[in-house]
Amino acid sequence: MTWPLAGLLGQPPGTRQAFPISGVTIPLDDDLRLTSPIEGHLGVARTNRGILVEAPLRTAIAGTCSRCLLDIDIPLELVIAEEVLPSIDIATGQAVDRTAEPDAARLTDHHELELEPLVREAISLAEPIAPLCRPDCPGLCLVCGERLGPGHQPHPDDDIDPRLAALRAFRVDDEAENG
Repeated sequence: MTWPLAGLLGQPPGTRQAFPISGVTIPLDDDLRLTSPIEGHLGVARTNRGILVEAPLRTAIAGTCSRCLLDIDIPLELVIAEEVLPSIDIATGQAVDRTAEPDAARLTDHHELELEPLVREAISLAEPIAPLCRPDCPGLCLVCGERLGPGHQPHPDDDIDPRLAALRAFRVDDEAENG
């Protein structure tokens, strides 16, 4: 996802351009995978220092429900708003001093905007900590580990893990002990 912006860098501050983004996929980390292409639009505006990038985007990633462990698609609304600075001065062709702002996002040496790193960062920030398959997900049964839901049968309260059944003989009544 690269856009040439040399023409915009030669324009006065306030000049704007817009680009549609549709059907774009990008590789993510090993633990993240897009399940739908990236959709939205990219707006760029010339500032006195560089280019203001604004991109409201939509996509979805693969995930797991934090309650029932069901594989789900997690829809994401991404908002990118970043000022990107040139790496080469458009007038002189000389490299720009990066020591003043070493962490600033930069255009490439060919005055192109690489949107992929900004999208990856936005996905990382938008990814929910504990995703749910639905807001009222009941989770897993504490006794058998099955997914709770309409077909799940309740367990009798008296059932305990068979490995712990021998401990029943050691149960002491509170009243007899205190009595």
